[in-house]
Amino acid sequence: MAYQKIQTKKIYEEVAESIIDKIRNTQLKPGEKLPSVEQLAANFDVGKSAIREALSGLRSMGLLEMKQGEGTYVKSFDPSKFSLPVTIAFLMKKNDVKELYELRKILEVGTASLAAKVHNEEDLIPIEKALIVMGNAKGDEDLAASADMDFHIAIAHAAHNQLLLNLISSVSGLISETIRETRKVLLYSENRSETLYMEHERIFNAIKNRKPEEAHEHMYTHLDEVNRELVQYIDETLE
Repeated sequence: MAYQKIQTKKIYEEVAESIIDKIRNTQLKPGEKLPSVEQLAANFDVGKSAIREALSGLRSMGLLEMKQGEGTYVKSFDPSKFSLPVTIAFLMKKNDVKELYELRKILEVGTASLAAKVHNEEDLIPIEKALIVMGNAKGDEDLAASADMDFHIAIAHAAHNQLLLNLISSVSGLISETIRETRKVLLYSENRSETLYMEHERIFNAIKNRKPEEAHEHMYTHLDEVNRELVQYIDETLE
């Protein structure tokens, strides 16, 4: 049995979430100056480095701005933006997102190809089940995101390589969170649910029909396209 690693939040993530909540609840208003790093560190009872990391992440998200010689201020923003998934997942730097998807391509593209070669018929059942749930989610994005993760994990099982499965399982928590938030971004910016479903369907059919080259190509195309759109979103919205 493969166990999922427990994901623990870093101190700066908790600080950032607290500040985000204050902005959401209008306790911190656009144009308002934040206390100094020293004062925030005392208020949160944490080190100044944690405060600096949190503020840096929030500035990259476009929620705060630094005015040279004056301090850090809450930026003016469109309140409707808070329907976007402004969560701790997006405190990751753009390069971190890129590296995660590079890792996924290294692991999952080869996994899909291997699964197409060696799967048993019963291995197809959980992959297809996840695909069906995804297709029938009908706007329930939490359900669709969970099915999306189940789909990728089922493919890893179908590859029948325990070391490979262990590697994917070891980062499954981060992958799961990123799948969830990435889907929210893509579906907010454009209705991509049908396209995402079709991308997964092509991967499944290639595996089912024992076409490793097609499974490789479809998985790579899917991950590469999602990464491209996510990085573009970060460039346009969070920086």
